[in-house]
Amino acid sequence: MLCLKCILKFNLINNLQYFERNESMSGELEKPTLLDAFKFWLKFGFISFGGPAGQIALMQRELVEQRKWIDSEDFLHALNFCMLLPGPEAQQLATYCGWKMHGIKGGIIAGAFFVIPSIFLLLVLSYIYAQYGSIPQINAVLDGFKAVVVAIVVEAVLKIGKKAFKSYWYIIISALAFIAIFFLHIPFPIIVLTAFISGLIASKFSVIDSISQTDIQEIKRKTNIFKVLAVCLFLWLVPFLTLLYFLGFESLPVKKYLFFTQAAFVTFGGAYAVLAYVNQAVVSSGLITARQSVDGLALAETTPGPLIMVLQFVGFMAGWNHPGELNQLFSAILCALIATYTTFLPSFMFIFVGAQYVDKLRQNRYLASGLSFVTAAVVGVILNLALTFGSAVAFPDSQIDIFAVLLSVAAFIALYFLKIDVLLIVILGGLCGLAKYFLIG
Repeated sequence: MLCLKCILKFNLINNLQYFERNESMSGELEKPTLLDAFKFWLKFGFISFGGPAGQIALMQRELVEQRKWIDSEDFLHALNFCMLLPGPEAQQLATYCGWKMHGIKGGIIAGAFFVIPSIFLLLVLSYIYAQYGSIPQINAVLDGFKAVVVAIVVEAVLKIGKKAFKSYWYIIISALAFIAIFFLHIPFPIIVLTAFISGLIASKFSVIDSISQTDIQEIKRKTNIFKVLAVCLFLWLVPFLTLLYFLGFESLPVKKYLFFTQAAFVTFGGAYAVLAYVNQAVVSSGLITARQSVDGLALAETTPGPLIMVLQFVGFMAGWNHPGELNQLFSAILCALIATYTTFLPSFMFIFVGAQYVDKLRQNRYLASGLSFVTAAVVGVILNLALTFGSAVAFPDSQIDIFAVLLSVAAFIALYFLKIDVLLIVILGGLCGLAKYFLIG
C-alpha cells in the first residue's frame, strides 16, 4: 500500500470566472484570532485520524467549508504545492494554513500542534508495545478506529473527486493513475511527475500567461529565505552538537539524528515511501525487526497525527533494542524524539521558505495546468488507498469481517450524509470495537 500525497483541486478556467469566484469567496472569509486558531489546532491534533487523505479532507471541511478561514482556491493550490515537497504533506498543509492566517507564529502553532498530541500518545503506545506486547483491549479499540478511517478515506475520494473532475480529461488522468498504482505498482513520485509533465504539455493548447520577470524579482526581494534557513540550521545544529558532545559520534542517537535528517530531504511519496526507505537501512541492519516495523505502521495508522509518525516508533524501538550504555527507556525515548524532530523541522523550513511563492505561482498558467493534472492523478491514488486499506480492514484473514464492514458503512453515513463531527465518530468507533471484544471476543 503506497501512500498518497493527497490533494484537493486547483482549476484552470477563464480569467473572468476565476476572479469573480475568488472575489465573492474572499468576501465571505472570516479572520480568526490567534487564540481561536490555537484552540482549533489543539483540537485538530487530537482528531486528525485517517492518514493524509482523512486529515486533508478534515482540514478542508473545517477551515474552508465550515469556518471559512481559508479561501478554497488558496487551500487547493497550497495542497498541490505541499504535495511536491518531501515529507508529511498534511502537516505541511496545516503549517501553510496557519502561516496564511497569522504569519510564521501561526504556522508554528498549526504545524506543531498537528504533531504534538501524537508524539505523546505514540510514546505511550510504543512503551506498552515494547514492555508488555500486544494488549487485546487496545487492539479492539484500534480495530474500531480502523473501520472509521476507511469511511474517512472513502469520503475524501468522493469530495476530492467532485472538486477535481471538471472535465472528462481529469477523469481519464485519475483512472490512469489508479491503474498505474493499483495494477502496475508504479511508485507514486513517478505518477506525480508524469501527471505534472502531461499538464504542462496540455497547457500548450491554451492561451497562457506566465509570471513576469519583474514579479519574480519582487518575490525574491520580499522573502526572508536566508533568515528562515539560518534559524532552521541553528535549531538543527544545537541538538546535534549537544548529542555529539555528550554521547560521541559513534552513538546510536547521533547516527539516527543524521539518518532521519537525510530521510526528511530525500523521501518523496509520503509515509509509506519513507518507511520503505527507512526499513532498508534500519531493518536490514538489525536495529528493529520487520514485525516491529509492521506493528509500528499499524499504530501510526490508527492514532491521530501524520502517518509519518511511524518513524517515531521506529526510533523508539531502535533505541529500546540497542540502548548501549544508556538506560533502555531513556535511549528509546531519546531516539524516538530525535526521529520526530529531524523529520518535521525540515517541513517547517520548506513551508516558511516557499509559502510566500504560492500566491504568485498560481498566476503561472503552465504551472497551474501541471498541478491540476497532478490533482486529478491523486484522486486515483486516494482510491487505491481506500480499496487497499478497506480490503485489509474488511478481510483481515482472507475472511470477511462483518463487524468492520458494518461499522465502516455506518461511519460513512454519519460523516457524508449526517455531517456528524469526526471526533465523535472516531470515539464511537473505538467504543464499538471495545464493546465487540467484551461481548464476542
